[in-house]
Amino acid sequence: MDTQSKTMRIGVLGHSVSKDLPGCLKSLFVFCREHGLEVDLEPALSSYGSEDVGVLSLDEKEVDLLIALGGDGTLLRAGRLACGRSVPVLGVNLGHLGFLTAWPQKDLAECLRQVLDGDYILDIRSMLQAQLIEEDGSSGEPLLAWNDFVIHKRGLASVTRLGIKIKEGKGWHEMGSFAGDGLIVATPTGSTAYSLSAGGPIVDPSVDCFLVTPICPHTLSIRPMVIPGPSEVAVDPVEGAEDLVITADGQFGMDVPLGSKIHIMQSQTKIHLIRFPGQNFFGTLRHKLNWAAGSLS
Repeated sequence: MDTQSKTMRIGVLGHSVSKDLPGCLKSLFVFCREHGLEVDLEPALSSYGSEDVGVLSLDEKEVDLLIALGGDGTLLRAGRLACGRSVPVLGVNLGHLGFLTAWPQKDLAECLRQVLDGDYILDIRSMLQAQLIEEDGSSGEPLLAWNDFVIHKRGLASVTRLGIKIKEGKGWHEMGSFAGDGLIVATPTGSTAYSLSAGGPIVDPSVDCFLVTPICPHTLSIRPMVIPGPSEVAVDPVEGAEDLVITADGQFGMDVPLGSKIHIMQSQTKIHLIRFPGQNFFGTLRHKLNWAAGSLS
């Protein structure tokens, strides 16, 4: 990251209800003033700013770094904002688990020093895109997710029947249908989120693939699948399923009209996530999820 030719501008998003946010922002402001960095806060955090702090609007002003202060939900939101802009995203954990967030808040100043020194690694994370295909063959704008898409019924928990097809090359393969609470289609990044809770596998984010995980299927004959990255998944609501929705990263959703199908594939858009030397997926897996805890002497 070139910080010598121009003043570096940092954009900041935060979990506004976190009790640790005010202190973390104060430390961030002090560091930025000492190092001549400009700061833009998202509008929801404007009350924490001062005269020398701007308002974050990536459509009007570019930033060199986007910092997410919170848990994984805040980082997912930051990633969605940054996607397609090649803006690196740094997650600072103010939450409990924080599987995606890179560093605890107490080390924020050290993280920023390493970024200024260029002592970091860019983790390029894949995204998925979903499109609704209407009965007449028309399609809407693609919806993006870098954790997962979840297809389920709106409102009270109820069973729905979904048909699945998988495309490899030019050919579609019929995988049959199942009744259950819904379906998760996840990136490797999202393999440690809802998909994992639903019985899906853990996948290293560098693997070129995505996951198809049924939610509480009413049969033992359908299990989670890992499919190649270039593939495409078509989800067809069977028997005129009503009140069906598709949600992206648990943060944005849209209705699935009757008669429509959902096509999901990898997106060309990527997210640039910052991590530091010594950090790796398997170390995070063991530390955050207590993988095989107690099995080693």
